[in-house]
Amino acid sequence: MTRIAFIGLGNMGGPMAANLVKAGHAVTGFDLSHDVLKAAEATGVKPANVLTEALADAEVVVTMLPKGQHVLTVWTDVLRSVPKGTLLIDSSTIDVDSARKAHAMAVDAGCLSLDAPVSGGTGGAAAGTLTFMAGGSKESFAAAKPLLEVMGKKIVHCGDAGAGQAAKICNNMILGISMIGVCEAFVLGEKLGLSHQALFDVASTSSGQCWSINTYCPVPGPVPTSPANNDYKPGFAAALMLKDLRLSQEAALSSGASTPLGAEAAQLYALFEKLGNGGRDFSAIIEMFREAN
Repeated sequence: MTRIAFIGLGNMGGPMAANLVKAGHAVTGFDLSHDVLKAAEATGVKPANVLTEALADAEVVVTMLPKGQHVLTVWTDVLRSVPKGTLLIDSSTIDVDSARKAHAMAVDAGCLSLDAPVSGGTGGAAAGTLTFMAGGSKESFAAAKPLLEVMGKKIVHCGDAGAGQAAKICNNMILGISMIGVCEAFVLGEKLGLSHQALFDVASTSSGQCWSINTYCPVPGPVPTSPANNDYKPGFAAALMLKDLRLSQEAALSSGASTPLGAEAAQLYALFEKLGNGGRDFSAIIEMFREAN
């Protein structure tokens, strides 16, 4: 049994913490939302009213927070309270520079650290089938891996500090671009008189196949578990896809990489959010293309 402080118990963090409890670990959670804390308590997480209460006796600290600035602020407070040798794991999706700053802070405090963002959405978080993309030292990865395996199915050590965030940003840029391509193809197919099932049967088994069509098809019918069959309830919200695409473009700018399709995808999702769709699943962008036609 490991004593774990879990900071950030929202749509992703809550189920992840619950899986740690199911595996027999002692998890104390902290979140700014009282309702979120109550929901976590129902899954066996011990609620803490203040951050320092959550950190008491913690051997491992896991954070799942919205932005890099939040991670840096929380880690600053955490590192004032925990002893040397404590393992800090950040599973937020943030910019690479902030991730590297967080690692540097941990090194200065004599703590182990890992940036370990996830892929798999709320369903994967609940089922314990997330993919973890980890960045940090081999020692930190080895210490964190048994806990990550409780929450995820695929655990990949991508490299040194910040490599996990780099992999997540690149992966989600691919995802955003591919979903737009799949949506455009289905809208074109509708105009040409193709049924959704016919296009799916061809594209999902030939050169057009990709996760956005085979697993997350943006039209109802062909993949019953996709959000298209549930009025595009996320899933993975469009606002979060836009966040990740913007992170990819910040990284492209700072590194000098050319990502014209990534830039276009970011603009299209920005428009989709502006039209009031930020809380819907990102595959619902197909409706914007239909309306444009």
